[in-house]
Amino acid sequence: MKFAKPIAAACALAAALTTGAAKADDTTNSASNIRKLDIMLMVTSLRCRTGEHDFQADYHRFAAKHLGSLNEASRQLRRSLVARHGSKGSKRALDRIGVSMANTYGDGHPWMGCAELKQVARDLSAAPDSSLLYEAAKRLLAPAPDAPVTIAAADTRPQVPPRESRIPYDWPGQRSMVASHDE
Repeated sequence: MKFAKPIAAACALAAALTTGAAKADDTTNSASNIRKLDIMLMVTSLRCRTGEHDFQADYHRFAAKHLGSLNEASRQLRRSLVARHGSKGSKRALDRIGVSMANTYGDGHPWMGCAELKQVARDLSAAPDSSLLYEAAKRLLAPAPDAPVTIAAADTRPQVPPRESRIPYDWPGQRSMVASHDE
């Protein structure tokens, strides 16, 4: 009986450490997948840039919209690699991840074409926040689709047609030109 409290304390400590390690692994996997998602979209946007479904602009909107989350994922991944491989080894490990992703997707996505990737980049750039990135990464980086890919929640804001304004021309007859001011 006199060992019951120390054993219980040791079990609680072991459970806490295991839970902490599991959370750290989840964070590392999440950060790694988000970083890989970014690289995959960048590489495939470069591959698709000469075709009819060029989505580089959509990729750039995605990257700009989620820059904070992408940078945070990169920092988390870097910290975990430093803890695992040291400062010098972490740089090599990060380079290996980037090169591996570029090689994997250099010939295209295994089950998505440029049109589908363009839609994914658009959906992710329209996502209201970055909370969908990890789930999107898990699904898009899978070797085969587990279900039809729909990424971003539907935008429920009413669609407003572009505003029109008349811009006077300095031309005989005082013609006007219509310009669209999209959001």
